[in-house]
Amino acid sequence: MLIVIPKETLSGERRASLVPDSVKKLVRAGADVSIEAGMGIAAGFSDSDYKEAGASINTDRQQLLASADIVLRLHKPTLAEVDLLKPGSTHISFLDPFNERELVEKMAAKNVSAISMEMIPRITRSQKMDALSSQANLAGYVMVLKAANALNRIFAMMMTPAGTLKPAKVFIIGAGVAGLQAIATAKRLGAKVTAFDTRDVVAEQVESLGAKFLKIDLGETGQTKEGYALALTPEQMELQKQGQKAEIAESDVVITTAQLFGRKPPVIVAADAVAAMKPGSVVVDMAAENGGNVEGSAPGETVVTENGVHIVGTGNWASDVPRDASQMYSSNLFNLVDEFWDEEAKTFALNFDNEIATGCVITHQGAVVNDVIKNHYNKTPQS
Repeated sequence: MLIVIPKETLSGERRASLVPDSVKKLVRAGADVSIEAGMGIAAGFSDSDYKEAGASINTDRQQLLASADIVLRLHKPTLAEVDLLKPGSTHISFLDPFNERELVEKMAAKNVSAISMEMIPRITRSQKMDALSSQANLAGYVMVLKAANALNRIFAMMMTPAGTLKPAKVFIIGAGVAGLQAIATAKRLGAKVTAFDTRDVVAEQVESLGAKFLKIDLGETGQTKEGYALALTPEQMELQKQGQKAEIAESDVVITTAQLFGRKPPVIVAADAVAAMKPGSVVVDMAAENGGNVEGSAPGETVVTENGVHIVGTGNWASDVPRDASQMYSSNLFNLVDEFWDEEAKTFALNFDNEIATGCVITHQGAVVNDVIKNHYNKTPQS
């Protein structure tokens, strides 16, 4: 069985889907592995590293994709790349299936088994495959460093003969995986940190990291069985905006991490809240690429407002630490392949009695088979 790893082509992407250590494990399990030349260079892995691990190096991308039994990658394929894939092959990547109906249905029509890394179920057994969490963890770290670099002052309190410098005030909105890592990183840098989340259940986690939890009475809120925050009503959204406005105005840094799975993220920081911040303050919008949490943010850019506030929306955060991000994503991919690897036959065999498969397999044997995605498509007919 041939497993191939193409080079990522998204502009600015530095991560590699598989690192040499994972290649070695797949080869040891009986797979043939072939990578596109230069696939790991931006992450710090040379072609010779992969050759030593047992992979072959291929310079012909089209031939590589066309020969694959399994394709492992970070980003979704293009429509043209789907045409190259073998019927009966398996494609594993982030796929954005809620918003990529044409792509998903083309993969079904080509009889490609498409596995979406976003859809790995959030259960204990699959934590080692949870790429959303592994990459969000690094994103939380990177966003704090971006903020520290853009801010016009230091994070930590400093006592000097010339006087005492007060610690920077950092306000983090959303205490999921990325938010909690952002809290921990900002605290390590010496900042005074406050955080808010619509789920009161995470207050203890926030406080255990040394941050203050901002309490805003929004009425009844909660989370899904997967641990995602439930969407707020328009009235609750307004209560949140008003309740956090004073904290935003007093903060040197605001980091937003609010995302709704499969849907456009909510705008939780309005322009008037940004306008009330001090000149030189920084806002980092984790969701800028998908629509934004902050009014005035722009995907892939840093915007400077009229009052001198920097709104950072550069996105693709984990790619800024590509070696570690690649190692973590590679481990997620290997653990997923290993879950369904038949050691005797040396093949990848999906088992739909396994709830991991029912959660993350989107297309199989010529059809869209994921119930969540099928229901979503039925509710939103194509125009």
